[in-house]
Amino acid sequence: MGEPRSTVVTPEYFDVCVIGGGLAGVSAAAELAAQFRVALLEQEPQLGYHASGRSAALYAQSYGNPQVRALTRASCSLYLTGDETNRLTQPRGVLFVGTESQRNEVQALYEALSEVSSDVALVDARTASEMCPMLKDEHLSQSLFDPSARDIDVAAVLDHYTRRFRARDGELRRNAEVVRIEPHGEGWHVTYGITRIFARVIVNAAGAWADSIARTAGVTPVGLQPLRRTAIRVVAAPKWRVREWPCVIDASEQWYFRPDAGALVLSPADETPSPPCDAQPDDFDVAAAIDRIESATRLVVDRPLSSWAGLRTFAPDRTPVVGFDGDAPNFFWLAGQGGYGIQMAPALAELTAALIAGERVPQSLIDESVDPEDLSPRRVRRGKP
Repeated sequence: MGEPRSTVVTPEYFDVCVIGGGLAGVSAAAELAAQFRVALLEQEPQLGYHASGRSAALYAQSYGNPQVRALTRASCSLYLTGDETNRLTQPRGVLFVGTESQRNEVQALYEALSEVSSDVALVDARTASEMCPMLKDEHLSQSLFDPSARDIDVAAVLDHYTRRFRARDGELRRNAEVVRIEPHGEGWHVTYGITRIFARVIVNAAGAWADSIARTAGVTPVGLQPLRRTAIRVVAAPKWRVREWPCVIDASEQWYFRPDAGALVLSPADETPSPPCDAQPDDFDVAAAIDRIESATRLVVDRPLSSWAGLRTFAPDRTPVVGFDGDAPNFFWLAGQGGYGIQMAPALAELTAALIAGERVPQSLIDESVDPEDLSPRRVRRGKP
């Protein structure tokens, strides 16, 4: 008998490996799968377990900094005019309110938004009170209403992109915690569990873990900071028809609340630095949510129905980091979406697919003044704030 032959297992080949199964990763993987063989790795048993599943789930073109608002407008083809609009979103509207000392903040927001939208309008105290009679008069010195804002069904959006990904023969791997990433030739070896695959391009869509994934690959992090945000669900008085109310946001983003299936979801808009983790609500933050909302409204909270927390991960300038890393070939960042990832996901997915394919930025993004240089990791590498 001869010597036993050794078995050499050749890693499965993919053009692109997307790490992270939140909405950013799933939507990007679905768009990439139209042209490439794509693997999508998610460390949890289910998709959208962390930030995506704990989002405020609002599509508001008036929310976020200029780059975020541009990406949100560029996502309207799915959220406002797509074939599945009635299933993915429902009308809500958003009302920004301010005290006398916040009047200038509301005015500045109106001036910025009115340049790109004719829908937003300043409303007087009486109109704002009719929209949401729970608000105290002193918080209605200046108000701005955006009627185009919509509630997003995050589970339905995840399902939309997951079905698209599978229809394009994408490979989804759950319970796939990445433990090793090594450069190999013109691509990467990615190991999860005892499985190793080869991918020409890595898309780092790991949310709060994105800098950790970069370190695993030997890539310099970009300085992402996960921030914990708390939310609670409470019952409102029967006299208030909360289902008809808009989402209400403090002009300085110190609190917000929105209707949710006949109840209200409240948040103190807290931003507590946190390591990447399965975030849990803190009693102090729950109390802060109740105190801030009770101070601004006539609501009296007896006891929350439930509470939860999620991580919103920001780059230093609070703008998403999207593009190839300048120092690590074929390592692509899709991270730092902060609290706006759901509303920007369609546009970011299209941009990611175009940049990786080496194609022109889609016209729908150009029309909304989306500039890849504003999102590129190079701006972070240059040490911009």
